[in-house]
Amino acid sequence: MDTEVNEAARKYTYEDYLNRDDDIRFELIDGVIYMLATPVQVHQEIAGEIHGQLWSFLKGKPCKVFMAPFGVRLNADSGDNTILEPDLFVVCDLKKLDGKSCVGAPDLVVEVLSPSTSKKDRTLKFDKYRQAGVRELWIADPGDKTVSVYVLRDGEYIVRHYDDSGTIPVHVLEGCNIVLADVFAQ
Repeated sequence: MDTEVNEAARKYTYEDYLNRDDDIRFELIDGVIYMLATPVQVHQEIAGEIHGQLWSFLKGKPCKVFMAPFGVRLNADSGDNTILEPDLFVVCDLKKLDGKSCVGAPDLVVEVLSPSTSKKDRTLKFDKYRQAGVRELWIADPGDKTVSVYVLRDGEYIVRHYDDSGTIPVHVLEGCNIVLADVFAQ
């Protein structure tokens, strides 16, 4: 019984994340494992469309867009025990990329909600992104076809909501706009 309690209380690190011997996807938040479910079709269509629009805009520019599964190590300089896999993220400081992950806060993170991750995305991950200094965070809700855009100002997020008829200006990418009618077209 003590072994089970100790194992349950164990805190994991990025090294543990790298050394796993299976293909099961998970995230670490403060050393605690959170399993990731396989995304459903609508989730993939929304993430894919946003990725496509960002990728087209960024072609030939210094920033890069990435899709999950690709880890973001938000506290690599301290405990290195928080590794998230946002649905999408943009990095403009390419020195943050080490070939296996993004080390530090991306400039933009996009999370597409699903029933199994909605609460974690809106609370735990939201707080981690804010604390790490992610300059812009999007939370796309397939159910009501909206995107909430959080822009970091003085350590706090200022929010604006967009529906499927809107166009979102990407604050961290001057001149980039995402057309939501295309994002929610399915």
